[in-house]
Parts: sequence; C-alpha cells; structure tokens
Amino acid sequence: MAIFKGAGVAIVTPMKENYEINYDKLEEMINRQINEGTDAIIIAGTTGESATLTMEEHRDVIKAAIDFTRRRIPVIAGTGSNCTRTAIQLSQEAEEAGADGLLIVTPYYNKATQAGLIAHYSQIADSTKCPIIMYNVPSRTGCNILPETVAELFATKENIVGIKEATGSVAQASKTMNLTDGKIDMYSGEDGLVVPLMSIGAIGVISVWSNVAPAKVHAMCDSFFKGDLETARKLQLEALPLVDALFSEVNPIPVKKALNLMGLEAGPLRAPLCEMGEDNAKKLVQVMREYGILN
Repeated sequence: MAIFKGAGVAIVTPMKENYEINYDKLEEMINRQINEGTDAIIIAGTTGESATLTMEEHRDVIKAAIDFTRRRIPVIAGTGSNCTRTAIQLSQEAEEAGADGLLIVTPYYNKATQAGLIAHYSQIADSTKCPIIMYNVPSRTGCNILPETVAELFATKENIVGIKEATGSVAQASKTMNLTDGKIDMYSGEDGLVVPLMSIGAIGVISVWSNVAPAKVHAMCDSFFKGDLETARKLQLEALPLVDALFSEVNPIPVKKALNLMGLEAGPLRAPLCEMGEDNAKKLVQVMREYGILN
C-alpha cells in the first residue's frame, strides 16, 4: 500500500526574522494544507531548507510536523544526506518520532557510482522499517539514479517503495516504470509534469506549487484519478506560468517570496540563499495575480 496517493506538499520551513524556525507558522501552514485537501506533508526536504538545518533542528522540525498533523494525513520526512551514516541517523530519528515514510535524496557532491547508490540506499533501508521514497534530482545533486538501479533496489529491499522523479525526462521515468512492472510508487518531482507522469503510472506529486495553491494541486490529482482527464489537463496547463515563476530562481527562494506576498509569513531564507531578484519578483507578482492567488 502506498504511503500516499495524490498531492503531497514539499512544505517550506517558516523562519522568524532572527532565522530561528517559526513553529507557530509551521503549524498554521500544515493546518491550511490539510484543510485545502493536501494528501501528505513532506517535511525537511529541499523546499524546507534542509541543507541549512542543524541536526537538532532537522530532528525537531520533523517531530513538530508529526505532532501538528496529528495523524490526519501522512508525514514523510526528508532524511537524505551525502553521508550514509548521517542519513541513517536522520532516518532512525524520524522513524522514532513517528514518520509515516522517508524521502531520501541521492548523495550530493560525492557523485556516487550506481554501485555506490545501491550500497547507500541498501544500508539505509536495512537500518529502518519505514517505507522509503528515493529522490532523484540530478540538476541539484549531480547524481542520477538510473532506471536499472531503481529496479534493483525496488526488487531487493522491501521497504524501498517509491521514487520522486525529478529528472525532467519522461523517457527515463517511463523506463523506470517499465523495469519495475509499473509497481513502484512514482511521484512527480516536477510541478509542470504531474499529469504526464501520472499518464505512465505515477500516483501523485511532491509539490512546491502546493505551498501556494494546495486545493488546485489536489483537484488536479483527484480529477485524474477519477478519470476526468480534461479537468486534470486544464489545471496542469493553467498553472504552468506560476510554476515557471516559482522556479525562476533556485527553490525555495520564489515560493517563500510568494507565501510572504500572500501574508502567510514564511519569513526569510537562510544563507547562502538570498532574496529574490527584483525583476523575477515583479514577474512572480504578475503571474500570482493572473492565477488568482494575489490581489
């Protein structure tokens, strides 16, 4: 059984002006997501600025998200690292806190071989009983899990159940689905390719877009699963200008800007991320107004 099906939000980590985590705002954001139909909370991922959280903050923000969600929908904890031992520690802490699943990005900077990726994910899988979604985003990590590697891990490790597919290649995603007999739980990691990936068997999205328009993302997925492909297609296509603006600078710079513009108080970004450039910010405001989420 899948950890979740539909629209998962890769939720931001709201910060106070002094750069401490704003747990009150995190609770508000999680409640908003649940109230608007989001199917899962993904905490402490890329969008949650995991790279600049301390180990203690990482543990605490995962526990807080689990507490705030109160088992209404699943919580998936980002516990990846470029150090296998660190990923194991984070994964075990998340399991102890009660996470429903783990999202584990490929090791970044190290540029592991495919054999190294098999060893990395296998050791993590052996260290926890939590179901694991592998996260393949070569544009950020410099490391691509090839479909053959995905298929081997899926076949040999019972708790490796899914993949967040963010290569931008429908051809690679299709090969992955083929080599796993269509059984792996694939989630789109590209907000602009959700419906195309669902057409080859993906069961949802782990979404940045959902931070600002959760009801729309849920409706798109729900329409697809109900067989209303025209509505799903319409919701996907009409969001493309917004999605482009949300990725006009490195994530999560634009989405935090968007949330702040909406009055949802996501707060500042931790360095080395910086505030959005003026020209891109103007374009973001324009598309948010056209999309109907900003007056």
